[in-house]
Amino acid sequence: MTQPDLVIFDCDGVLVDSEIIAARVEAELLTAAGFEISAEEIAESYAGLTFKDIMLKIEEKAAIPFQASLISHAEELVDRKLKTDVRAIDGVHEAVAAVTAPRCICSNSTSERIEMMLERTRILPLFKGRIFSALETPSKKPKPSPDVFLHAASTYGADPAKTFVIEDSVHGIAGAVSAGMRVIGFTGGAHSYPGHADMLTEAGAETVIRRWADLGGVLEALGMWSEHA
Repeated sequence: MTQPDLVIFDCDGVLVDSEIIAARVEAELLTAAGFEISAEEIAESYAGLTFKDIMLKIEEKAAIPFQASLISHAEELVDRKLKTDVRAIDGVHEAVAAVTAPRCICSNSTSERIEMMLERTRILPLFKGRIFSALETPSKKPKPSPDVFLHAASTYGADPAKTFVIEDSVHGIAGAVSAGMRVIGFTGGAHSYPGHADMLTEAGAETVIRRWADLGGVLEALGMWSEHA
């Protein structure tokens, strides 16, 4: 398999450096609501989840009931910060443009937020019409459910076993592995933490890259490895 059927990119923390921005807003809101947590802790334990799922997990763990209105408040504040602060991750434009296989985005963010971030960072032309929001798929199930990945593969007629996914979170990798896809971990975002690469490998990433310049070589090497496996 020298050429993948499909290459899927996560968006937050992979294409754009948005995870740390969201984590800071969410940490502030959760702390004010009675559960003290840092942005770094959110990045390490909950990256890749929707804020609603983060809240549910914390409620279960700490027995603290949060108000449902916190979700819409968080979304509004995060959107506001992203519109002014979000940046592309270094080298992403060149790396994505060099992928000759079909490519798309699978994300837990809404398509509206994804398009806003990609437009601001000039990445949108590389993915126009190729964006899949888990919340807008038939099942509406976010990662770690594999549904958004399988929906994208089905749309492109791609074999999941010949599909590569680039993910920065354990939850995203869990979804891709459940979908039967091959995963490359990514740790180039500002939210990365000590042990991040090890966590991604343990979750099922075949290898981990920190720089976008390494993507082409890794895709080629993993494709050749598959042929000889």
